[in-house]
Amino acid sequence: MKQALILTRKELHSYFGSPMALIFVGVFLAATLFTFFWVDTFFSRGIADVRPLFNWMPVLMIFLVAALTMRQWSEEQHSGTLEILLTLPVRLVDLVVGKFIAVMALVCIALAMTVFLPITVSQLGNLDWGPVIGGYLAAVLMAASYAAIGLFVSSRTDNQLVALIVTGLLGGGFYLVGSGAVVDFFGDQIAVILRAFGSGARFESIERGVVDLRDLIYYLSLAGIFLSLNVLSLESKKWSEGEQTLAYRQRITLTTILIVINLVAVNIWLFPMRRARVDLTAQREYSLSGATRDLLSNLREPLLIRGYFSGKTHPLLAPLVPRITDMLREYEAASNGNLSVEIVDPLRDAEKEAEANQTYGIRPTPLQAADRYGASVVNAYFDILVRYGDQHALLNFQDIIEVEAYRSGHVDVRLRNLEYDLTRVVKKVVYGFQSISMILGSLGEPVKLTLYTTPETLPGALAEAPQTIGKVASDLAEESRGKFAFELVDVDLPGGNLSRQEMYDLYDIRPIPVSFFSPDTYYLHMLLQIGEENQLLFPSGDLSEASIRTAIESGLKRASTGFLKVVGLWTPTDPPAPGGVGQQMPSLKRYSAVAGSLSENYTVRNINLAEGQVANDVDVLLVIAPQNMSDIERYAIDQYLMRGGSVIVAAGNYAMLPDQFTGSLGLQPIVDGLQEMLSSYGITVGNELLLDVQNEPFPITVVRDLAGIPVREIQAINYPFFVDIRSDGMDRESPILASLPAVTLHWPSPITVDESDNAEREVTVLLQSSSESWTTSDTNVQPDMGLYPDFGFPIGATRNPHVVAVSVQGIFDSFFKDKQSPLSSTDEDTGESLSRDTVGTLESSSADARLVIIGSAEFLNDLVFEMSAGISGDRYLNSLQFAENLVDWSVEDLDLLSIRSRGISSRPLAPLTENQQAIWEATNYILALVALAALGWTWYIRRRNEQPMEIIKTTPLRGE
Repeated sequence: MKQALILTRKELHSYFGSPMALIFVGVFLAATLFTFFWVDTFFSRGIADVRPLFNWMPVLMIFLVAALTMRQWSEEQHSGTLEILLTLPVRLVDLVVGKFIAVMALVCIALAMTVFLPITVSQLGNLDWGPVIGGYLAAVLMAASYAAIGLFVSSRTDNQLVALIVTGLLGGGFYLVGSGAVVDFFGDQIAVILRAFGSGARFESIERGVVDLRDLIYYLSLAGIFLSLNVLSLESKKWSEGEQTLAYRQRITLTTILIVINLVAVNIWLFPMRRARVDLTAQREYSLSGATRDLLSNLREPLLIRGYFSGKTHPLLAPLVPRITDMLREYEAASNGNLSVEIVDPLRDAEKEAEANQTYGIRPTPLQAADRYGASVVNAYFDILVRYGDQHALLNFQDIIEVEAYRSGHVDVRLRNLEYDLTRVVKKVVYGFQSISMILGSLGEPVKLTLYTTPETLPGALAEAPQTIGKVASDLAEESRGKFAFELVDVDLPGGNLSRQEMYDLYDIRPIPVSFFSPDTYYLHMLLQIGEENQLLFPSGDLSEASIRTAIESGLKRASTGFLKVVGLWTPTDPPAPGGVGQQMPSLKRYSAVAGSLSENYTVRNINLAEGQVANDVDVLLVIAPQNMSDIERYAIDQYLMRGGSVIVAAGNYAMLPDQFTGSLGLQPIVDGLQEMLSSYGITVGNELLLDVQNEPFPITVVRDLAGIPVREIQAINYPFFVDIRSDGMDRESPILASLPAVTLHWPSPITVDESDNAEREVTVLLQSSSESWTTSDTNVQPDMGLYPDFGFPIGATRNPHVVAVSVQGIFDSFFKDKQSPLSSTDEDTGESLSRDTVGTLESSSADARLVIIGSAEFLNDLVFEMSAGISGDRYLNSLQFAENLVDWSVEDLDLLSIRSRGISSRPLAPLTENQQAIWEATNYILALVALAALGWTWYIRRRNEQPMEIIKTTPLRGE
């Protein structure tokens, strides 16, 4: 090895003894910077990753490494020094390894000089360093394989130009064999084999941040094969053609062949292995999470996942099939034999196609496909079926991919977050299949329902309620096979188990007033006890058997992870046009995106609060932009919270309103919302509007004069009313915000938390604006870029962070405490109190009640998402993820929280003006020049300080 390092030093001296090394590094840096900032338009993408750095790396390495290796042996042969090297007492392996290390040393120096690019990105956004490390590792491994190829080719010719061309062709061949340009002409099975041979496909695998043993062995094997051939090539130059060396020649050739065969065999042996890998990504995006493994390992019935993939499909979708297959195999391995995976091509299996069409409603999608004869449109399948018992769900390609288009016209299609999409569907069908009896059987603790009542003081409408509750409980007890018990406790009987004070202290059970005008009270409280967990159940409605059973079943579901939760969704509607005439303009109150997103994991039900009640089976109530509400609707929300429910309110004080004359976007104050009721809970949403220097761009239409012709175009400007909250404005301890990179709130208002009212509650400030935010009372939201060129609005003199989202958990006092229920009225003739509320007003909640307030009414509006998507791509998905996380936290169903943000959310760059972008770009150019100059100067100083070898005079021999 010492001799190899001596040769390495000699080669590096040769590189830096001429401008060759600096030219190589300079060209590499120039090409890297050009592709990073210009070809892949880093700033236009607006994402904090270094994918542009590595996108062109495989192609650059082919030519640059070929230029480095073309002279290694060719020049030795051309100058006649190869014979001297071959006659030295040095092993040929050391000679080859020495030159190989020299080439790789220069490649590593060039790669190291690009580190300032990811450092720059890390300063502008939340960079995940896992893919960065993976990208550099992949680049080094790929360069090693190309260097070995180049050295072998150089040993076969004394012409450097020939060596350059042949190395480029061989390297390009290995790259292309697994690329879409080649595999798109073949079916799935052949495509998988071709990708296994392709160096580019292996590069993409490591570059994403997953170091797979198969990819490492592939690159090392490729380098080992060509280095072995290099040794054989040099060895052959020493051979004679005589019979005396025949055995030696055969032995060396056979040894080389065996090395090549063994390296190929190792790759074939490792090909099916999928678990030997390391996920370097910050959120372990490409590793199965604990939630997925727990779900799969606890399956009680066989689960089937079947992929319907056509052999001929769209060329951008074809590379995704092997990745999906690999992921499905990991699911199968984690299920302990409870999951089976099938991959079928319906176009080749008529029986499977008929089943897919008739049983599951799976239809082919017209896609543009390519084969060796050209491009065509075919009806192709790209669907995933998940079946469990009598339940099934489908995933189409549109459900699992995301598409990113670049200015160059290139389109990147990739999997969005495959584990999350698969796990949520598995969870949906598994939980949808279970029943109450299964839940009772799966609970590890016994279940007891205790009814605390006072029969003597019950209102007349509730007189039969204890018997009805007892009947329902008895039916459940029979179904449970000993897992469910019921007890009726008369609170007024002497010698009871608990006093009224003890019931209050232990379970927060309080007497209910008979009416607002009466001092009498009564008890009708159902206490559900599961182990050490206690739930107070308050049946609503007519107290029929159905409503009581629904209340009990909902309590059991909340205590279990075996059922889909129900999200009650309330959204505003546009009032009818004056005079009964239909609306002339499209509605600005559209919330289908958030409803569709939540329906992937929950049962979403649109809620009508006009009856003053929220159904018992609603697990969380999501109220978006509350406005034009009656006291009855507020009462329904208040009493749902008092029953220990979870309420999420997007409670901004302003809603979008188009100008009826200009059509431009404006704001209107929200009236008859929940502001007063929220203030009674100690949470006040201010009447001001919040602006922030840190914001999401806003699209505006500008008119440009192009050769005398006015041309309209869309431009993105800084819009401080779209407040962008980054990681420094989030509570990272809250599971709601774990791994969420950013959230944008549109036209928000600041929130104030009354510390005295919330002293005994758990309050978490979820989101707050940056320190460069300010408030205004002006509702003019049209930017004036002429007067205020930076942000379109005057910047406030006083700037500081403002709270814009909070979560509160604990005991709340009812807003209607000591007030007449809105459901009550007085008979004008008799003066008697009439009420539709059979239970009465609950004046206080349990400690489990949860309330989340967000200071924006419009951040979940479809129109806002459309505006955001036109400028910022998929950044709006962060808002949907935030809403999903809030629901997960509210129903204490946190298993998907650790998965959802792994890949679906973008990592946006900090907002930058064009001047700031130019400064950062110029800084990187300067750093590259400084690094290149430093490299040249370092080597110059090193050479200048070298001491010449001292010539030792020897004594002439006698007779000379």
